[in-house]
Amino acid sequence: IIALLSATTVWAELKVGTVDMLLLVRNHADYGRNKALLQQTDKDYQRKMDLIKADLEKVQEEGKKISDQLRNPMLAVAVKQKLEKDMIDIQNRFFAGQQKLRSEMMRSQQELQALEGRLLKTTTDDINNRIAKFADANGYDMIIDGSAVRFSKKSFDVTDSILKEMGVDPAKAKK
Repeated sequence: IIALLSATTVWAELKVGTVDMLLLVRNHADYGRNKALLQQTDKDYQRKMDLIKADLEKVQEEGKKISDQLRNPMLAVAVKQKLEKDMIDIQNRFFAGQQKLRSEMMRSQQELQALEGRLLKTTTDDINNRIAKFADANGYDMIIDGSAVRFSKKSFDVTDSILKEMGVDPAKAKK
């Protein structure tokens, strides 16, 4: 009973707050810049993929032309053999191009995800530093992400105060 009472007393003395990290991230000064950078990087990767696809289409067109020529029953044996050799070369180029496209798509996606992770880490590190300074300045023992808690009183939420510390109007941030 004494242990239970002392534990209850310790919890009663703690000053706890919660924050909406998603709202803080979306209203961070770097959010718009980071989003634009990710979109531009994605567009750059897409342009690169479009160039590879265009090359594949050219190879495919070459293959169609040779295929049409091979249908000519009047071809000499030597010409037909050369066209068949050319067709094999085009097929190999096409398959190599498809492989290049797949590997570039995977590499681009991985690089984009890595960039997004680095940008998000930088943003959340800054927010966490601001939260820590706010907690120290206001006597909080613990500030946790509200999404990690099933229920908390609205009075525990210090998101508006952190937004103000970030120079953001809480009313505008919530719209």
